[in-house]
Amino acid sequence: MRNQPNNILGKMGLLIIICFSAIVMLSVLLILVVFDIITLNPTKRMPNIYYMNYDVATLDDSENNKIIKYGYELFNETPKYIGPDNGRPEMAYQGNRLACKNCHLNSGTKPYSAPLIGIIQRFPQFRGRENKIGTIEERINGCMERSMNGNMLPADSKEMKAIVKYLEYLSRYAPKDGNIEGQGFVKLKIPERPVNLSHGKIVFENNCTVCHTSSGLGVKDNNGYTYEYPPLWGDDSFNHGAGMARVITSAQFIKANMPFGTTYDAPVLTDEEAYDVAGYINQQQRPLKPNPEKDFPDLKKKPVSTPYPPYADDFSTEQHQIGPFQPIMEYYKKTYNITKTK
Repeated sequence: MRNQPNNILGKMGLLIIICFSAIVMLSVLLILVVFDIITLNPTKRMPNIYYMNYDVATLDDSENNKIIKYGYELFNETPKYIGPDNGRPEMAYQGNRLACKNCHLNSGTKPYSAPLIGIIQRFPQFRGRENKIGTIEERINGCMERSMNGNMLPADSKEMKAIVKYLEYLSRYAPKDGNIEGQGFVKLKIPERPVNLSHGKIVFENNCTVCHTSSGLGVKDNNGYTYEYPPLWGDDSFNHGAGMARVITSAQFIKANMPFGTTYDAPVLTDEEAYDVAGYINQQQRPLKPNPEKDFPDLKKKPVSTPYPPYADDFSTEQHQIGPFQPIMEYYKKTYNITKTK
């Protein structure tokens, strides 16, 4: 009986130690979750950089921030400022009525829709299409001539400077090399067959018409300048020199982002469905880029699904447009020791 107080004290001490340890462990767990070092959400696998504040509405009205905000407006309502209906013919640099947001979703911040977070740090950058190291301004003008089916913005223009400022704003949290998980597009297992255009049409009718309409010509937004759901072909779509005119590139974008609202970790379409609908979309009529033969001075750098010649091989234009692509890829590997993935 004389040892009972000591036993009680010993048990109380052990209980205190256990409780203290539990409190410490819970505190550490809370800190890790708050600072996003770990996550309790199994679907959130992207790095914290995608969850930073990119809302320009939180910026004050300093002169620098006004430029950023104008860049944001240009990005989201591009034709309102430089499109064919803006009321200023000297500023009609666009040939269509797409906006940058139509390809770079969530104002350039959505993973695997070619997000622009870190893009500033990745330039200057070598581009095979020009076969040289180019600036961010030259890359933007590549989009102007292809995705926007228009003409180059002057590098010293207010509009070019504003777009670059907005991209700098998006890139301010990125690492020094600008490389982040989720940049570009998802990888795709390319079917070892040509595009099935009939199947692609069915996939389009079942999944795409609710937004892009059965005509494929999209739906204008409330301001009337650009599109809420962009045209996939026709006069207001991207021209055949755009990256999205390549079946493999288009399929990669579609797989992680379409139908609208789809995310990379919960795709709606299979690889084969994305492949076939991309082929179907890109077989429709669209504007033709002038002088496409000047692209890719080194033809070995030309992606295999580029829809226009010349090529560094003897495969037909039709096969470059709808596949099968594996024989072309194998040719480049054997002949030039080049591994092509798109």
